[in-house]
Amino acid sequence: MLTLPARYQHLIGAILAILMIATREHHFASLHNLPGASWAIFFLAGVYLRSGKSLFGFLALTLALDWSAYLATAESEFCLTSAYAFLLPAYSALWATGRWFAAQYEGTWRTLVPFSFSLLTGALLCEFFSSGGFYFFSGAFKEPNLIEFWQRELHYFPLYLQSLLFYTGTAAVIHATFALSLQSRSSQIETISQ
Repeated sequence: MLTLPARYQHLIGAILAILMIATREHHFASLHNLPGASWAIFFLAGVYLRSGKSLFGFLALTLALDWSAYLATAESEFCLTSAYAFLLPAYSALWATGRWFAAQYEGTWRTLVPFSFSLLTGALLCEFFSSGGFYFFSGAFKEPNLIEFWQRELHYFPLYLQSLLFYTGTAAVIHATFALSLQSRSSQIETISQ
């Protein structure tokens, strides 16, 4: 199981919040060259942040950023429909699968299997709720049907998945670097104390 001291959890939470602010689209502080990190942020919050309050904190941050975009630009009205409520189960699924992975974490290469499973499961559930909810319940499409939805999924889901893999892959490399550094340092301390 992956557990971190509270100070590291606070640091990671702050980094994830800054990343959300920097990459959430169409608000006062977005960086247009970085892909959106929301999916990865919710997954990583589930992995690293032990408190269930982290889910609600990031949901509140998402709402605040989207609301600021709504007030700032007219094009954001397209996304803020009654289907916006589907983001709650979408992001919660990513957070829950991240939490599940944290319980399976071993600190070995075998951890890649539950990591991959939880990441893919979270992505599929998130996409089902977010895109499916928007497509079928936003009122933005005249005659929603499964064939058109599937065609849209073939186009958009790989882009979301690519962004998710970019950020979680980066986090995995950083995590492995720190884990190896700590392991090396503890081996050196053991050697010195003998």
